[in-house]
Amino acid sequence: MKAVGLYRYLPIDHPEALIDVEIDKPQPTGRDLLVKIEAISVNPVDYKVRSPKDTVEPAPRVLGWDAAGIVEAVGPDVTLFKAGDPVFYAGSITRPGANSEYHLVDERIVGRKPASLDFAQAAALPLTAITAWEALFDRLRVSPQGADAGKSVLIVGGAGGVGSIGIQLAKQLAKLTVIATASRPESAKWARELGADHIVDHFGDIPAQLKEAGFAEVDYVLIFNDTDRHFPAAAQAIRAQGGICTIVENDKPIAVDLLKTKSAAFHWEFMFTRSMFGTPDMIEQHKLLTEVARLVDAGALRTTVGKNLGAINAENVRRAHQMLEEGRAIGKLVLSGF
Repeated sequence: MKAVGLYRYLPIDHPEALIDVEIDKPQPTGRDLLVKIEAISVNPVDYKVRSPKDTVEPAPRVLGWDAAGIVEAVGPDVTLFKAGDPVFYAGSITRPGANSEYHLVDERIVGRKPASLDFAQAAALPLTAITAWEALFDRLRVSPQGADAGKSVLIVGGAGGVGSIGIQLAKQLAKLTVIATASRPESAKWARELGADHIVDHFGDIPAQLKEAGFAEVDYVLIFNDTDRHFPAAAQAIRAQGGICTIVENDKPIAVDLLKTKSAAFHWEFMFTRSMFGTPDMIEQHKLLTEVARLVDAGALRTTVGKNLGAINAENVRRAHQMLEEGRAIGKLVLSGF
């Protein structure tokens, strides 16, 4: 079957950074679904895994952790899906990725595709929706039923993939006042269209801009871009006993002592944790995606596609990686069909 993979970990401008390959079609066992891939989207995790290093793979390594497609076959222990079901999911970082014609995924981290979306629109949602949902509702423990209505959240990186769905969850479900960061007119416009009440420039003095907008402090901070740069501002802006959650790994030590006098909480969110460790609650991601699909079909949430780059092939996937590395993408980058 066709796939996009790599043997060497190279800069994205190298023609062999990602290549078109032929690999064997896998077969489902246990609770696995064999999914015929119709569309994928690309995330920062893809280029971070692909980043240059000395390792050489003996067989093509396939990346890609966002997909939508049709169940082709199921393992003997599957109970949630059957052949022919349209699905969407993010997969597991410990297994081969979805940049291939067929892909294996555990049913417990899969949801039925929203009926109102095509496959490309659906492929834009899983990884970012799971990340934003878990960060806001599981880590910071904001109520998805609106019990915290009126509280404020600062979303750093509002026009990115996670920010694009995070704004919607915070506004539509939690009923929070949303302050999102954006540095360009087009990204600010995008964030406002998704529901942001206020925009601040993440290249400027964030606490000063918050005060100018009427926020001496905020109840929650979601860091979806550059933890090293933005944590000090988040620590300054967070209210006493508030909470900060980041999804971006740090390169330098994080000065969590800045939070001591405020008794403020600091959380990590990594959406692959459940599948990576096989946690007993893995099925919560199936439930989460099921709820996201329901909300999309009800009109409460919208897809976050920023640009469709065309067919799934090495050239187009390389282009997506490059756009993400350069920080030029608004919303999600999707590809559809081999």
